[in-house]
Amino acid sequence: MSGGNGLLEVRIAAPAADAQRLARLLVDERLAACVQVVPGVVSTFRWDGAVTTAEEQLVVAKTHRSRFEEILDRVGEEHPYETPEIIAVPIVEASAAYAAWLVDEVAAGERS
Repeated sequence: MSGGNGLLEVRIAAPAADAQRLARLLVDERLAACVQVVPGVVSTFRWDGAVTTAEEQLVVAKTHRSRFEEILDRVGEEHPYETPEIIAVPIVEASAAYAAWLVDEVAAGERS
C-alpha cells in the first residue's frame, strides 16, 4: 500500500509517569491500533522564555487520519502539559495486511 492511504503515525512526548497511560487510553478507545512507548527521550525546548531540558518518553500511535481530531481532544484532556506535543506524520508505505488491520481496528471505534 502506498501514500495517500490516510494512515498516520502520531507522536506525543510525555513524562514517563504518563506515557504508558496515554498509550493504553488510545488503544482502549480505538483511537489507535497500536501504540509504542519509547523511553529515554531527552527534549530541549524554550518554554516561558527559558531553555529547558526534560526527560520524556515518546508515545508513537498508529492510526488513521479520520481519528486525529479525537486524539488531539483526548490527549489534550489527559496530558499533564499545558501545550503537549501532538504531531502527525503520514505513513507513506505499509504492507497491505498491516494497513488493513490498522484501519479495521480504528474503524471499530467509530462504529461503537
